[in-house]
Parts: sequence; structure tokens; C-alpha cells
Amino acid sequence: MKKSQNPSAVRSRQEISNALLKLMQKYPYAEISVKQIIMETSLARKTFYLNFSSKDDVLESILDELIGEYTDALSKANEEKNPAGTKNLDEAISVDTTAKVDTITNPLSVIFSFCDKNKDFLSLLHKNKMLYLLLIRLNEFLPEYSKTEDMSSNPFVKLMGELEPDYLIAFNVGAIWNVLFKWIDRGMVDSLDSIQETLKKNLKRISA
Repeated sequence: MKKSQNPSAVRSRQEISNALLKLMQKYPYAEISVKQIIMETSLARKTFYLNFSSKDDVLESILDELIGEYTDALSKANEEKNPAGTKNLDEAISVDTTAKVDTITNPLSVIFSFCDKNKDFLSLLHKNKMLYLLLIRLNEFLPEYSKTEDMSSNPFVKLMGELEPDYLIAFNVGAIWNVLFKWIDRGMVDSLDSIQETLKKNLKRISA
């Protein structure tokens, strides 16, 4: 359902989302009921169903909000690597000789910053064997996002040649995010900075 942007409705959705996340810290997701979520809030049952259709709808809303923040950060990074007034990537590179490096490092920095910022939520998804939901959402959102962004600078383009954009995006998501899922699976004990730097070095070789 389309979510109302009325301030009261936005606050209610945030309270409900926070309640679900709090419960997920204590109980397996499968055991959490809508009744429990409502009891964790100051809201009436009617208010819950005015904003969400189910427990799954709440979780999907949380995922969509996070991915919205993620794609906004990617767009901002893309704007920063292409100076104002430039028409395309080639022109941007002629203006800034560091642009070629930025096309590789900026997206990775966004991805890793996103994971670091949201590691508690990612850990909850992992605990409930639900990380695949994030992958599904990324595969749904990113093809649409890519239609508004310059993909010519993607370091995988050179490696994959004439592969259609949808497949290229799927390759990106599978490659980078599965590395991050392994980091989560290993308990997030490994250095994200070290993983990121290793990936950057190899991606720069590909795009050289």
C-alpha cells in the first residue's frame, strides 16, 4: 500500500518499525506477532493496520527505507565524481584527473559505509536467516536506479564487455554484497577497511 506522508503517520510507522526491531533482538522473527509489535508501542491496533498490512510489511518498509538511503548516497557520490556542468564521465575526467579513481572508490565507500552504519540491522537479518531479503530488494531497486545514473564508469563494464545492464547489475550485487554477507557470517570481526582496500586494488586492476 502507498504510505501516507502525514507527519503523524510517519511517526507511527517509525514507532512500529522500532518496535519490530526491538522484538527481533529478543525473539526469532518467525515467533513475533502483530499483537506483540502493537504492545511494544503506544499505538492502537487500528493505527497499525492503517499503516501496515502485516508484520512482513513492516520489515519490507524498513528495508525499503534503508535502500532508499543507500541509493541516495550512491547518487550523491555520483554527483561528486562528476563536477557540476560536465555532461558525461569523459568530460568529468578531463576536469579532474582523480575522477577515474573516484568512479571505483566512491561506490565501494558508500556500500561499506552503509554496512557499517546498519550492521546491527544486518546482524538481525543474519540471525533470522533473512539476508536474502536484502539481496532481493537490491536486485529490484538497483536496475531502476541505474536508469538514471551513468553506468559507463562501472569497473565491471570492461570485464563483462557487452553484457546487458540488468546482468551487469546482478553481477555487481552478487559479487560485492556476497563478500559483505560473508563478513556478516564471520561475525563482523574482520576489518571492513581492509576488505574494502583489497577490493579497490583488484577493481582498479580490472579497470586499468
